[in-house]
Amino acid sequence: MAADALPAVSLVATAGKRVQILELARQLDKRGFAGIACPSLGSALSLCTSLAHVTERIKFWTSIQPIYLSTPTETAGNAAHLNEVSGGRFSLGLGVSHEPSLKRMGVGAKPTPLADTRAYVEAVRAAGRGFGELPPIVLATLRDKMLHLSAEIADGAVWANASRSAMAAQLAGLPSERRATMFLGNMVPTVIDADKTAARAVHRKTLTGYVSLPNYRNYWKAAGYAEEMEAIETAIAAGDREKVPSLMSDRWIDDCTLSGSATEVRDGVEAWREAGITTPIVVMSSTSGGQAKAIAELLEVYA
Repeated sequence: MAADALPAVSLVATAGKRVQILELARQLDKRGFAGIACPSLGSALSLCTSLAHVTERIKFWTSIQPIYLSTPTETAGNAAHLNEVSGGRFSLGLGVSHEPSLKRMGVGAKPTPLADTRAYVEAVRAAGRGFGELPPIVLATLRDKMLHLSAEIADGAVWANASRSAMAAQLAGLPSERRATMFLGNMVPTVIDADKTAARAVHRKTLTGYVSLPNYRNYWKAAGYAEEMEAIETAIAAGDREKVPSLMSDRWIDDCTLSGSATEVRDGVEAWREAGITTPIVVMSSTSGGQAKAIAELLEVYA
Protein backbone atom coordinates (compact mmCIF):
# COMPACT_ATOMS: atom_id res chain seq x y z
CA MET A 1 0.00 0.00 0.00
CA ALA A 2 1.34 3.45 -0.89
CA ALA A 3 2.73 5.49 1.98
CA ASP A 4 0.31 8.32 1.36
CA ALA A 5 -2.58 5.90 2.02
CA LEU A 6 -1.50 5.33 5.62
CA PRO A 7 -3.39 7.15 8.37
CA ALA A 8 -1.92 9.28 11.12
CA VAL A 9 -1.77 7.69 14.58
CA SER A 10 -2.54 9.08 18.03
CA LEU A 11 0.15 8.43 20.64
CA VAL A 12 -0.14 9.08 24.38
CA ALA A 13 3.01 9.24 26.52
CA THR A 14 1.73 6.90 29.22
CA ALA A 15 3.55 7.06 32.54
CA GLY A 16 6.10 4.27 32.90
CA LYS A 17 5.90 3.43 29.17
CA ARG A 18 7.30 6.56 27.56
CA VAL A 19 10.43 4.89 26.18
CA GLN A 20 8.29 2.15 24.65
CA ILE A 21 6.03 4.80 23.07
CA LEU A 22 9.03 6.52 21.51
CA GLU A 23 10.11 3.22 19.98
CA LEU A 24 6.63 2.87 18.47
CA ALA A 25 7.03 6.39 17.09
CA ARG A 26 10.26 5.34 15.38
CA GLN A 27 8.44 2.43 13.78
CA LEU A 28 5.62 4.67 12.56
CA ASP A 29 8.24 7.01 11.11
CA LYS A 30 10.09 4.23 9.29
CA ARG A 31 6.86 2.73 7.96
CA GLY A 32 5.66 6.00 6.43
CA PHE A 33 2.53 6.72 8.45
CA ALA A 34 0.95 10.10 7.77
CA GLY A 35 1.69 11.64 11.15
CA ILE A 36 1.58 11.38 14.92
CA ALA A 37 -1.06 13.23 16.92
CA CYS A 38 -0.22 13.93 20.56
CA PRO A 39 -3.28 14.39 22.82
CA SER A 40 -3.16 16.47 25.97
CA LEU A 41 -3.61 13.30 28.06
CA GLY A 42 0.11 12.69 28.23
CA SER A 43 1.81 16.11 28.17
CA ALA A 44 1.55 16.73 24.45
CA LEU A 45 4.38 19.25 24.11
CA SER A 46 6.79 17.04 26.03
CA LEU A 47 6.04 14.13 23.73
CA CYS A 48 6.42 16.36 20.67
CA THR A 49 9.82 17.49 21.91
CA SER A 50 10.96 13.88 22.09
CA LEU A 51 9.47 13.11 18.66
CA ALA A 52 11.48 15.93 17.12
CA HIS A 53 14.65 14.09 18.11
CA VAL A 54 13.78 10.40 17.72
CA THR A 55 12.02 10.58 14.33
CA GLU A 56 13.31 11.78 10.96
CA ARG A 57 10.49 12.22 8.44
CA ILE A 58 7.09 11.90 10.05
CA LYS A 59 5.00 14.98 10.85
CA PHE A 60 3.58 15.41 14.35
CA TRP A 61 1.35 17.81 16.21
CA THR A 62 -0.42 18.51 19.47
CA SER A 63 -4.00 17.35 19.24
CA ILE A 64 -4.55 19.35 21.22
CA GLN A 65 -2.65 21.69 23.57
CA PRO A 66 -5.29 23.36 25.81
CA ILE A 67 -5.01 27.14 25.57
CA TYR A 68 -5.55 27.61 29.31
CA LEU A 69 -2.52 25.52 30.29
CA SER A 70 0.16 28.07 29.42
CA THR A 71 0.61 31.70 28.44
CA PRO A 72 0.70 32.59 24.75
CA THR A 73 4.33 33.63 25.14
CA GLU A 74 5.35 30.25 26.56
CA THR A 75 3.39 28.42 23.88
CA ALA A 76 4.95 30.54 21.13
CA GLY A 77 8.44 29.83 22.43
CA ASN A 78 7.84 26.08 22.61
CA ALA A 79 6.20 26.03 19.18
CA ALA A 80 8.98 27.98 17.48
CA HIS A 81 11.58 25.74 19.08
CA LEU A 82 9.84 22.57 17.90
CA ASN A 83 9.34 24.00 14.43
CA GLU A 84 13.05 24.72 14.12
CA VAL A 85 14.54 21.55 15.61
CA SER A 86 12.11 19.27 13.74
CA GLY A 87 12.87 20.81 10.37
CA GLY A 88 9.30 22.06 9.97
CA ARG A 89 7.57 18.78 10.80
CA PHE A 90 5.64 20.11 13.82
CA SER A 91 2.19 21.74 13.90
CA LEU A 92 0.62 23.44 16.90
CA GLY A 93 -2.86 22.10 17.61
CA LEU A 94 -4.76 24.34 20.03
CA GLY A 95 -8.16 24.03 21.67
CA VAL A 96 -10.21 24.93 24.73
CA SER A 97 -10.49 21.31 25.96
CA HIS A 98 -13.65 20.29 27.88
CA GLU A 99 -15.38 21.36 31.07
CA PRO A 100 -14.15 18.48 33.32
CA SER A 101 -10.59 19.02 32.12
CA LEU A 102 -10.86 22.75 32.69
CA LYS A 103 -11.95 22.14 36.26
CA ARG A 104 -8.95 19.88 36.82
CA MET A 105 -6.75 22.65 35.42
CA GLY A 106 -8.27 25.13 37.85
CA VAL A 107 -9.83 27.32 35.16
CA GLY A 108 -12.41 29.17 37.19
CA ALA A 109 -14.07 31.64 34.83
CA LYS A 110 -16.53 30.24 32.34
CA PRO A 111 -14.68 30.07 29.03
CA THR A 112 -15.93 31.68 25.84
CA PRO A 113 -14.45 29.25 23.30
CA LEU A 114 -14.60 31.32 20.12
CA ALA A 115 -13.42 34.60 21.64
CA ASP A 116 -10.79 32.95 23.84
CA THR A 117 -9.38 30.95 20.93
CA ARG A 118 -9.20 33.98 18.64
CA ALA A 119 -7.45 36.05 21.30
CA TYR A 120 -5.01 33.25 22.14
CA VAL A 121 -4.00 32.65 18.53
CA GLU A 122 -3.47 36.38 18.01
CA ALA A 123 -1.32 36.54 21.15
CA VAL A 124 0.74 33.49 20.17
CA ARG A 125 1.48 34.98 16.76
CA ALA A 126 2.38 38.33 18.29
CA ALA A 127 4.71 36.71 20.82
CA GLY A 128 6.20 34.46 18.17
CA ARG A 129 7.99 37.35 16.49
CA GLY A 130 10.60 37.12 19.21
CA PHE A 131 11.19 33.39 18.91
CA GLY A 132 11.53 32.70 15.21
CA GLU A 133 9.24 31.11 12.68
CA LEU A 134 6.09 29.58 14.11
CA PRO A 135 4.63 26.30 12.85
CA PRO A 136 1.18 25.96 11.28
CA ILE A 137 -1.65 26.33 13.78
CA VAL A 138 -4.55 23.86 13.80
CA LEU A 139 -7.66 24.39 15.91
CA ALA A 140 -9.76 21.76 17.65
CA THR A 141 -13.23 21.96 16.19
CA LEU A 142 -16.56 20.22 16.41
CA ARG A 143 -19.35 22.45 15.14
CA ASP A 144 -19.61 25.03 12.39
CA LYS A 145 -18.62 28.21 14.22
CA MET A 146 -15.26 26.83 15.34
CA LEU A 147 -14.68 25.30 11.90
CA HIS A 148 -15.20 28.67 10.27
CA LEU A 149 -12.92 30.33 12.83
CA SER A 150 -10.28 27.73 11.92
CA ALA A 151 -10.63 28.65 8.26
CA GLU A 152 -10.36 32.34 9.12
CA ILE A 153 -7.39 32.47 11.50
CA ALA A 154 -5.62 29.09 11.40
CA ASP A 155 -4.10 26.57 9.02
CA GLY A 156 -6.42 23.69 9.71
CA ALA A 157 -8.98 22.01 11.93
CA VAL A 158 -9.05 18.75 13.84
CA TRP A 159 -12.12 16.95 15.15
CA ALA A 160 -12.34 14.14 17.67
CA ASN A 161 -15.04 11.47 17.39
CA ALA A 162 -16.84 13.21 14.53
CA SER A 163 -19.73 11.58 12.68
CA ARG A 164 -18.63 10.56 9.22
CA SER A 165 -22.13 10.82 7.77
CA ALA A 166 -22.25 14.51 8.71
CA MET A 167 -18.76 15.50 7.62
CA ALA A 168 -19.27 16.21 3.92
CA ALA A 169 -22.19 18.54 4.58
CA GLN A 170 -20.27 20.38 7.29
CA LEU A 171 -17.21 20.85 5.11
CA ALA A 172 -19.40 22.06 2.25
CA GLY A 173 -19.97 25.22 4.29
CA LEU A 174 -16.34 26.26 3.77
CA PRO A 175 -15.22 28.17 0.68
CA SER A 176 -13.80 25.56 -1.68
CA GLU A 177 -10.53 27.43 -2.20
CA ARG A 178 -9.95 27.66 1.56
CA ARG A 179 -10.92 24.07 2.17
CA ALA A 180 -8.40 22.93 -0.44
CA THR A 181 -5.48 24.42 1.52
CA MET A 182 -6.43 23.41 5.08
CA PHE A 183 -5.26 20.52 7.20
CA LEU A 184 -8.45 18.59 8.03
CA GLY A 185 -8.00 15.84 10.59
CA ASN A 186 -10.24 13.68 12.73
CA MET A 187 -9.32 11.52 15.72
CA VAL A 188 -11.16 8.23 15.03
CA PRO A 189 -11.41 5.62 17.82
CA THR A 190 -10.27 2.40 16.17
CA VAL A 191 -10.33 -1.27 17.23
CA ILE A 192 -9.04 -4.02 14.94
CA ASP A 193 -11.03 -7.12 15.76
CA ALA A 194 -13.30 -9.19 13.52
CA ASP A 195 -15.61 -9.56 16.52
CA LYS A 196 -17.47 -6.30 16.07
CA THR A 197 -19.52 -6.79 19.22
CA ALA A 198 -16.31 -6.88 21.26
CA ALA A 199 -14.86 -3.94 19.35
CA ARG A 200 -17.98 -1.84 19.86
CA ALA A 201 -17.88 -2.62 23.58
CA VAL A 202 -14.44 -1.01 23.73
CA HIS A 203 -15.75 2.01 21.83
CA ARG A 204 -18.70 2.36 24.19
CA LYS A 205 -16.28 2.51 27.10
CA THR A 206 -14.11 5.06 25.28
CA LEU A 207 -17.02 7.30 24.33
CA THR A 208 -18.85 7.25 27.66
CA GLY A 209 -16.94 10.30 28.84
CA TYR A 210 -17.67 12.20 25.64
CA VAL A 211 -21.43 11.63 25.70
CA SER A 212 -21.37 13.09 29.20
CA LEU A 213 -20.38 16.46 27.69
CA PRO A 214 -23.22 18.74 26.51
CA ASN A 215 -21.20 20.18 23.61
CA TYR A 216 -20.62 16.72 22.17
CA ARG A 217 -24.24 15.66 22.67
CA ASN A 218 -25.39 18.81 20.87
CA TYR A 219 -23.03 18.04 18.00
CA TRP A 220 -24.32 14.48 17.68
CA LYS A 221 -27.93 15.65 17.85
CA ALA A 222 -27.27 17.92 14.88
CA ALA A 223 -25.54 15.02 13.12
CA GLY A 224 -28.74 12.94 13.25
CA TYR A 225 -28.55 11.16 16.60
CA ALA A 226 -31.03 13.14 18.68
CA GLU A 227 -32.83 10.01 19.91
CA GLU A 228 -29.66 8.46 21.30
CA MET A 229 -28.42 11.69 22.87
CA GLU A 230 -31.75 12.54 24.47
CA ALA A 231 -31.98 9.05 25.98
CA ILE A 232 -28.46 9.47 27.36
CA GLU A 233 -29.39 12.85 28.82
CA THR A 234 -32.37 11.27 30.56
CA ALA A 235 -30.18 8.53 32.04
CA ILE A 236 -27.58 11.02 33.25
CA ALA A 237 -30.24 13.25 34.79
CA ALA A 238 -31.64 10.22 36.62
CA GLY A 239 -28.21 9.33 37.96
CA ASP A 240 -28.19 6.09 35.98
CA ARG A 241 -24.81 6.41 34.28
CA GLU A 242 -24.37 2.64 34.12
CA LYS A 243 -27.17 2.58 31.57
CA VAL A 244 -25.41 5.01 29.21
CA PRO A 245 -23.37 2.47 27.15
CA SER A 246 -26.51 0.49 26.34
CA LEU A 247 -28.05 3.65 24.84
CA MET A 248 -25.27 4.04 22.27
CA SER A 249 -26.68 2.49 19.10
CA ASP A 250 -24.51 0.44 16.78
CA ARG A 251 -25.44 2.89 14.01
CA TRP A 252 -24.03 5.79 16.01
CA ILE A 253 -20.93 3.86 17.13
CA ASP A 254 -20.12 2.82 13.57
CA ASP A 255 -20.52 6.39 12.32
CA CYS A 256 -17.98 7.77 14.82
CA THR A 257 -15.46 4.92 15.07
CA LEU A 258 -13.75 2.16 13.12
CA SER A 259 -14.12 -1.51 14.00
CA GLY A 260 -13.60 -4.88 12.39
CA SER A 261 -11.10 -6.81 10.35
CA ALA A 262 -7.96 -5.40 8.79
CA THR A 263 -9.78 -4.90 5.50
CA GLU A 264 -12.72 -3.17 7.17
CA VAL A 265 -10.45 -0.78 9.06
CA ARG A 266 -8.43 0.08 5.94
CA ASP A 267 -11.67 0.66 4.03
CA GLY A 268 -12.94 2.80 6.89
CA VAL A 269 -9.85 5.01 6.76
CA GLU A 270 -10.46 5.54 3.05
CA ALA A 271 -14.12 6.32 3.71
CA TRP A 272 -13.05 9.15 6.02
CA ARG A 273 -10.91 10.55 3.23
CA GLU A 274 -13.83 10.33 0.83
CA ALA A 275 -15.89 12.29 3.36
CA GLY A 276 -13.35 15.13 3.15
CA ILE A 277 -10.95 14.44 6.01
CA THR A 278 -7.47 14.79 4.53
CA THR A 279 -5.74 13.20 7.53
CA PRO A 280 -7.64 10.45 9.36
CA ILE A 281 -6.02 9.92 12.77
CA VAL A 282 -6.61 6.48 14.24
CA VAL A 283 -6.85 6.40 18.04
CA MET A 284 -5.98 2.79 18.69
CA SER A 285 -7.51 0.54 21.34
CA SER A 286 -7.50 -3.24 21.55
CA THR A 287 -9.83 -5.91 22.86
CA SER A 288 -6.82 -7.76 24.25
CA GLY A 289 -4.30 -5.20 25.49
CA GLY A 290 -3.26 -1.58 25.86
CA GLN A 291 -1.97 1.13 23.54
CA ALA A 292 1.20 -0.71 22.53
CA LYS A 293 -0.74 -3.87 21.65
CA ALA A 294 -3.26 -1.86 19.64
CA ILE A 295 -0.58 -0.08 17.63
CA ALA A 296 1.20 -3.39 17.01
CA GLU A 297 -2.08 -4.63 15.53
CA LEU A 298 -2.21 -1.52 13.34
CA LEU A 299 1.33 -2.12 12.09
CA GLU A 300 0.27 -5.63 11.05
CA VAL A 301 -2.73 -4.23 9.17
CA TYR A 302 -0.46 -1.99 7.10
CA ALA A 303 2.44 -4.42 6.81
